[in-house]
Amino acid sequence: MIRIDANIVLRFLLADNKEMFEVANKIMHKNVYLSNEVMAEIIYVLEKYYKFKRKIIFEKIYSLMNADNVFNFDKQFVLKALEIYNDSRLDFVDCLLCAYSEIDEIATFDKKLLKCIDKNKKK
Repeated sequence: MIRIDANIVLRFLLADNKEMFEVANKIMHKNVYLSNEVMAEIIYVLEKYYKFKRKIIFEKIYSLMNADNVFNFDKQFVLKALEIYNDSRLDFVDCLLCAYSEIDEIATFDKKLLKCIDKNKKK
């Protein structure tokens, strides 16, 4: 298993540097572990630097996370967080917290996050 950094995934998804894409492509076809922290960085960079729309980010990352060779200890919550991200204005870290509210109590003063948690519990 290879634990991957945001740069590997970004070069793979964007294919904006041929040499780096070729290396990233080889790595991404092996068994890889994509941590929540790295995923948050990828989403932040795609949204803020590359100005991708949330729907495009959702589609790319959701597809990536559903690949049989991409692992994450909390995959079910990451996929739920991606769905929340796609349907809200929350940043991805808050979406993760909202998804985790299914199994954990979340302490926050963030009104938008509290609203998401309340909505998530009603489903």
